[in-house]
Amino acid sequence: MTRYFEVQQRDGAARIGKLLLKETIRTPLIIDTRILSSPQSPIIDAGSLWKHGTFEKAEEHLQELRQIAGEDAIIILPHQDLTPDAPHEIVLKPAKSPELESIGATGTVRISGQKVKEHDLYVMEGAGCFENNARLFLSTLIGMRSEISPDTAIYAPNICTPENLAMLVYLGIDILDSTRAITAAYSDIYLTTAGKFHLDSMTELPCRCSACSLTDPASMLEMDKKTRAMLLEQHNINAMEAEAALVREKIRKGMLREYVEGQCRVHPWLTALLRLADAEYDYMESKCPIARNNELIATCTESQNRVEIARFARRIQERYTPPETDILLLLPCSAKKPYSTSNYHWKFINALGKNRKYVHEVIITSPLGIVPRELELTYPAAHYDTTVTGYWDAEEKEWVSSCLEKYLSQHRYKAIVAHVEDAYRQICEMVAARLGLSITYTSLGNVTSSESLKKLSETVSAISTTRKRSHEQTQKDLMKAVADFQFGKGTGERLVPDDSTIRGPFPKHQVFVGKKQLTTLIPQYGTLAVTIDGAKALLGQGKYIVEIDDFVPRGSLLAPGVIDADPMIRPNDEVLIRGKNAIAVGRANMSGDEMKRSTRGVAVDLRHVSKIEQ
Repeated sequence: MTRYFEVQQRDGAARIGKLLLKETIRTPLIIDTRILSSPQSPIIDAGSLWKHGTFEKAEEHLQELRQIAGEDAIIILPHQDLTPDAPHEIVLKPAKSPELESIGATGTVRISGQKVKEHDLYVMEGAGCFENNARLFLSTLIGMRSEISPDTAIYAPNICTPENLAMLVYLGIDILDSTRAITAAYSDIYLTTAGKFHLDSMTELPCRCSACSLTDPASMLEMDKKTRAMLLEQHNINAMEAEAALVREKIRKGMLREYVEGQCRVHPWLTALLRLADAEYDYMESKCPIARNNELIATCTESQNRVEIARFARRIQERYTPPETDILLLLPCSAKKPYSTSNYHWKFINALGKNRKYVHEVIITSPLGIVPRELELTYPAAHYDTTVTGYWDAEEKEWVSSCLEKYLSQHRYKAIVAHVEDAYRQICEMVAARLGLSITYTSLGNVTSSESLKKLSETVSAISTTRKRSHEQTQKDLMKAVADFQFGKGTGERLVPDDSTIRGPFPKHQVFVGKKQLTTLIPQYGTLAVTIDGAKALLGQGKYIVEIDDFVPRGSLLAPGVIDADPMIRPNDEVLIRGKNAIAVGRANMSGDEMKRSTRGVAVDLRHVSKIEQ
């Protein structure tokens, strides 16, 4: 059981946690390598097994360390200091496992293939060997995370620098150390978030910390070696601490991804790590919240591969069912979100007039691919910003066209009208050629010109169709689409049944059946918040459910109170809580897998709780 480490905030795989020692210590943490073996350190390295000779002597050493340090330190158990590729047959195995539970908080060096016991900290042995080998580093980290408890800290020694700290934390490392900062100092290397510099190649110092503000490179080079190294060491550690503080702030704001997309340009190894991490979709997606409070900034090629964008495109393919209409209208995106509030889209809507009830509108956009009108509020469709230059590169076109192609392969229409220009039209033409479809284009050089808008109106009006949607049906289609996107296909029929009514103006729709309210659309995220009656309607589907024991939760549901949880649950998901004595709804603070495997932390912030009368 994890007793001394608790995760408080998450931003994907990155976490802010706390070590519950004599003084609460925040993570991500940089520990001082110089005192790592000292009882004064909050994390103490008990050293190598080789020097003790036997496990019995190692255990005696542990007991002595604990007596000196008290209960206010994590002790890393004696280890063999092997390289990552050491063969398993040389790993020492005790005749019997030492009884270590009595010595308080412990950490251990993780050895691949060895049975995992419960510790508060795991050390990625030989982490420094993985620099410049992004694939091996990532596979080792993912292997560790799959074996150990989610609320356990990971320590990667001898690898951290100011330039790579943000990426290491983004991938899931909690604890780092000052080893590289110290060794660099004794090699006359000056570390910054923009890379490392040899002191004799510098004219001025870009930092204004206490070690740098009163000197310059020339003056430092005139100092004796020890004095110079001490100043450089102080600066290097200051630079790492400043970067750690910035990273924690980025995690709190949910914007670490945007930062690492810029920071990864400093070194090819970091760019490789980010790209390989995006390819590990299951690992990254399981930790990524379903919605964030902040704007998603997409400004580079890597942005296109981030989880929120890939997940949105996948859910369009797997969960979305379009309304029953004969005409598909393809439109360009707009800078203003939601699209329907922009001047562009108001002109399209006015041009359609009464004929709008006959068409289904789908917006083409980079980097999301396609956005059905019903989902234009749903995160991240109304929450992203991207660089607008009028130029789309080949990768952008291929990604967006693949999204449109998959959609049109699944859903057929009597007619397809595209009111687009430039790259949007090229994408439509590419897809039409691949699928053998006929698309009618209505723009005459400028999508908002009076001539183009008139042609759009006349084209849609001329297409013969009898299927149309009333205003109420359009509202229901929206709520059903969001329900399916959020909870899975078929959910819309449960939350928005035929006998339901929609109350409240857009975008504050509410679904009622008689006098019972089932759900509300939350404009901030474009997601649904369900009531207890809504929860009862969804429980039969068996998804997004957290199982608890025979108690009535209040305020927050803690992880130890969770018996089981749907593995599809992601942070910020709307979840249903079911127990013998209560039904409740709330917002998840962690993924379903983390709820099941964690022993500390808030699993769900509750909103409504209903006691079951026995």
